[in-house]
Amino acid sequence: MSMKLYVGNLPHQMSEDQLQTLFSEAGHVASAKIITDRQTGQPRGFGFVEMETKVEGQKAISMLNGRTVDGRPLAVNEARPQQKGSFGGRGRRY
Repeated sequence: MSMKLYVGNLPHQMSEDQLQTLFSEAGHVASAKIITDRQTGQPRGFGFVEMETKVEGQKAISMLNGRTVDGRPLAVNEARPQQKGSFGGRGRRY
């Protein structure tokens, strides 16, 4: 069973290929996605990596959480399930 990880504090110049390569040190990476701003297309500084197994996911957390990449310490932990109906950010006022 796979494990999805949240990766925070990413360097803004990091590509998805670089993110995948970094996490491949811990095992097989099923997917790597850097989240971008919808309006500007600029990276938002975080992303998600899906490791093929929970064991590889735990290994990635222990190896990479706190590791400095381009002067920024990464925050790596298990991703929380996305809440249905939640769009994140600020609530709308009508």
